[in-house]
Amino acid sequence: MIESWILNELFQDLTDPFLITALVLAVVHFGTPLAYYWHAKTQWLPKPWNIRVDGNYRPKVTVIIPTYNEAEFIQSKLDNIYYQDYPKSLVEVIVIDSASNDGTVKLVEEWGSEHRDINLRLIKEDKRRGKLFAILKALKHVSRESDVIIFTDADAFWEPYAISKAVRYLSDPTVGAVTASITYFEEGLENVYRSYYNLIRIAESKTHATPVHNGPFLAVRTCLLRKFGFPDFPGSDDSSFGSYIAFLGYKAIQVDNILVKEPVRGSTFRRKVRRAQHLIQNFFSTKRYAKKLGVYKYNEQFEKTWRSEWWLHIVNPWLLVLALVLLIASVLYGSILATALLGIGLAFLSLKAYRTWIMQQIYLIIAAIRSLWTKEVVWDK
Repeated sequence: MIESWILNELFQDLTDPFLITALVLAVVHFGTPLAYYWHAKTQWLPKPWNIRVDGNYRPKVTVIIPTYNEAEFIQSKLDNIYYQDYPKSLVEVIVIDSASNDGTVKLVEEWGSEHRDINLRLIKEDKRRGKLFAILKALKHVSRESDVIIFTDADAFWEPYAISKAVRYLSDPTVGAVTASITYFEEGLENVYRSYYNLIRIAESKTHATPVHNGPFLAVRTCLLRKFGFPDFPGSDDSSFGSYIAFLGYKAIQVDNILVKEPVRGSTFRRKVRRAQHLIQNFFSTKRYAKKLGVYKYNEQFEKTWRSEWWLHIVNPWLLVLALVLLIASVLYGSILATALLGIGLAFLSLKAYRTWIMQQIYLIIAAIRSLWTKEVVWDK
């Protein structure tokens, strides 16, 4: 009798349009990124780099560090650049400070007075206007001899050969931008996320370019910025810079042999939502911006990559929301199967990879909603 009742309830569940739609949406939501990850890992990642590397290439490099209240890290960051395995005569460092009030400027000046064998410039802003404004101002001070500009953060620490490795890739004239693989000093979900993230970005890069780049280390060919300008639409950031270079027709790649480490600072929630806002703005605006300027060049493979990542960042998170709403509706109507599926989904949160994925979707959803009224040009750490 009980078995007959259960079978009857399950039969009704299988004819529930809410539940069926929820299942379809869930399959698409989880299936699409899994299929993309598998394809990237098995088809793209094993490919060799189609890049001609010249180990003897030694261009003039400009490192730009925007700062705001970075007293804790700034001297260690400058040491990190100073001890790079690259000729100091070919490096200039521009620190642009956005009116710090914690002694950052004084620490930069002290460090500069003790390290006169490297070209260090300090630019002081009278007020804080945001990272993009600071970078655009710093670019006006780049020397005419500069061949490569590397954008970085004060709390991002490079391996000793980072500059040398980056310029080798840029010795190939088809490469316009190089970004590094990022990890964190602290163990936890952030490094779980980064392990998947780095694999995808490197795999995409081997096809032509990746549309998502990293602010802790982003090396760009100077001549491209001088010829085509810099993306300066509201909300543009690291990923926009890399994608813009790719839309100019150049390879914009993340490589597997340059590693950068940084600490997890401040509120993870705020930092991840802000990053998600920048990614969303990148996918909404960068291609349109390049086309508006008349500098856009079509590349079939990058277009496929761009559309895939556009879907994953803009559309796919909302499929999870709709699936969850419909599943809860089925539970409220007494569906046994929906209740079981919801319970399984909650149980899966004990798995790091699954929990990391769900959190990234939550950040993207919140960022999309928040972007309706603010691009957060200036933020707190």
